[in-house]
Amino acid sequence: MIDVAPATPAHRDVLDGLWQLFRHDMSEFTGELPDARGRYRSERLDAAFTDPGWLAYLVTLDAAPVGFAVVRGLDAGERVLNSYFVVRAARGRGVGITAAARVLRCHPGAWSVAFQDANASAVRLWRRVATEVADADWTEEHRAVPGRPELPPDTWISLSA
Repeated sequence: MIDVAPATPAHRDVLDGLWQLFRHDMSEFTGELPDARGRYRSERLDAAFTDPGWLAYLVTLDAAPVGFAVVRGLDAGERVLNSYFVVRAARGRGVGITAAARVLRCHPGAWSVAFQDANASAVRLWRRVATEVADADWTEEHRAVPGRPELPPDTWISLSA
């Protein structure tokens, strides 16, 4: 059974571990290296526990932690699915689409989601999620990555949930 629930401080250690796996996967597209301690930056995860308008969700499959979503802009006109991750062993089982759609539907209104075109799995996932949540009523555009001119632009999907 797939479950998606707001993360609490009791989930922080689990999310920290999943965050490191996420950043490791993303390093293929961003070129980011771990710090001297062998860890990746986690400011966005920190914000989900401290900043107004931010929230983290924990995704479980049969009670095992398999992913997360970090959302920002809950106090704004447009929400952004800032970071999203499902462990490799849970991919291909519908976990990603189901969990993402549930998160978007938890906060009705305008949403934006960014991903990288080089990440073929993300391209397929986010187009399927957009269609699941908004039918054909979604748009896609490319935007430069702020402060990272060496990276190709991110692809952004905008929709209303």
